[in-house]
Amino acid sequence: MSAPFFLGRVIDVIYSNAAEDFTSSLTTLCALLSGVFLCGAAANGVRVYLMQTSGQRIVRRLRSSLFSSVLRQEVGFFDKTRTGELINRLSSDTVLIGRSVTENLSDGLRALAQASVGVGMMFFVSPQLATFVLSIVPPLAIVAVIYGRYLRKVSKLTQDSLAEATQLAEERIGNIRTVRAFGKEIMEIEKYDSKVDHVLDLTNKEAFARAGFFGLTGLSGNLIVLAVLYKGGLLTGASEMTIGELSSFLMYAFWVGISIGGLSSFYAELMKGFGAGARLWELLDRRPVMPINEGLVIPPEKFKGNLEFRDVTFMYPSRPDAPIFQDLNLSIPSGSVMAVVGPSGSGKSTLVSLLLRLYDPNAGSIYIDGHDVRHLNPLWLRSKIGTVSQEPVLFSCSISENIAYGADDPSAVTQEDIHRVAEIANTLGFIKGFPKGFNTVVGEKGVLLSGGQKQRIAIARALLKDPRILLLDEATSALDAENEYLVQEALERLMEGRTVLIIAHRLSTIQNANAVAVLDQGRIVECGKHEQLLQNRDGMFSKLMEKQASLLRNRDSILTAQR
Repeated sequence: MSAPFFLGRVIDVIYSNAAEDFTSSLTTLCALLSGVFLCGAAANGVRVYLMQTSGQRIVRRLRSSLFSSVLRQEVGFFDKTRTGELINRLSSDTVLIGRSVTENLSDGLRALAQASVGVGMMFFVSPQLATFVLSIVPPLAIVAVIYGRYLRKVSKLTQDSLAEATQLAEERIGNIRTVRAFGKEIMEIEKYDSKVDHVLDLTNKEAFARAGFFGLTGLSGNLIVLAVLYKGGLLTGASEMTIGELSSFLMYAFWVGISIGGLSSFYAELMKGFGAGARLWELLDRRPVMPINEGLVIPPEKFKGNLEFRDVTFMYPSRPDAPIFQDLNLSIPSGSVMAVVGPSGSGKSTLVSLLLRLYDPNAGSIYIDGHDVRHLNPLWLRSKIGTVSQEPVLFSCSISENIAYGADDPSAVTQEDIHRVAEIANTLGFIKGFPKGFNTVVGEKGVLLSGGQKQRIAIARALLKDPRILLLDEATSALDAENEYLVQEALERLMEGRTVLIIAHRLSTIQNANAVAVLDQGRIVECGKHEQLLQNRDGMFSKLMEKQASLLRNRDSILTAQR
């Protein structure tokens, strides 16, 4: 900021000593200015480097903190929050905020420093001219505040609309086979076009406001320069200013004009950062309803796996008006196998979710060895429970990595361990048929494998965990008769000495259980031995078995007719 002052001195030296030898004075001033310019260039380079690296570190920390905060939320949060929106917060919002508080902040501070020093030097050079010229700044500042607030609002709407478009794209691309099967490609393209058109409309509004604002600031800067030339020319003609002082003042006015433009841009970008960051701060500050790694841990010698549902009432957070359970009671002794049957939609799979403490009951309690699960450490609890769901989901990595995921420390799992559980789960046959064997990548959600293959890998994953409590949610539903028999045999060996809860419809699965509970209308309506429940012809269990037998007879008759 000292450059204009010294440049004015140089001009004065040239004009005031036109007939004399002013080489020495000119050389000294120019050398001094060269040093100032070199220092300024070095400082600017360091500033840019520091802001770039700081920005990347801030974005990295923001993403890490946000991802950690998202993963710590309870499952009910994900029932109500769209995945695409979270991905958009992790990607574009973090970058926008990182830029707002680093590069943009640096540019803003520089512009503020230049404007402050420039205005001070303008008053130092000529208080009269400075007072005249700067009268245009207050109206401009009022316009800037109004524009900044409008831009903040538009930016938030833009980011929300972009999140909706990202959500749509993520969901449709992730389910491309369903889209393709129903021939809805054109419809989905039109939907996405509609979303991005809405984003474009909002950005056009922002562009229109930006154009008007920066056009106004540019005009103001030019008017300032023109006012300096006019008023300064009058003062120079009256010998109240030298040409060098007028030149210095003009350069300071020019720099102040540029700085005001920089401050306007800084304020606009800062408002965009605030608009984009509002939802991000909500996610960062949100405290999960359930803890992740807090609570009691049952000592190994006292952990038996005795389960009890006592007067449990439950509604999903996203559907509070639709109760799933009402005063449900169920006891599963340690080391026993309990099969739960019931009509579709009766809440059988919800039992698994409650035992894993993905949700907490609205009323009543669930006990493990006499301890309310609300008081137990969720991380420890889930490490002691193995589960195989009706629709197992695999990660987009190798078969070996998917199986090792079940261990407490996947990096410590050996290939021998993986081969052992794979053999028990009857997966070796098809795995060895792949060219890359256990290194075969299964694709997103295991899409490159059949349903039965995915289920057997999920069983191997549960086997590797060696859990005390085992939850099987239709674990053999996708297997043919031969593989079902082999896997059922492996599961029976796995069940020995463990507490097992089986969600099942098939008679082959139910008949080997120590007890069968029939779930209907949010309650356990029957519970006892398989044979005892069959003898009760008026009971729900007998009706379910008769319905299944009828379906099997119809299937057999259809197959006979086809032959």
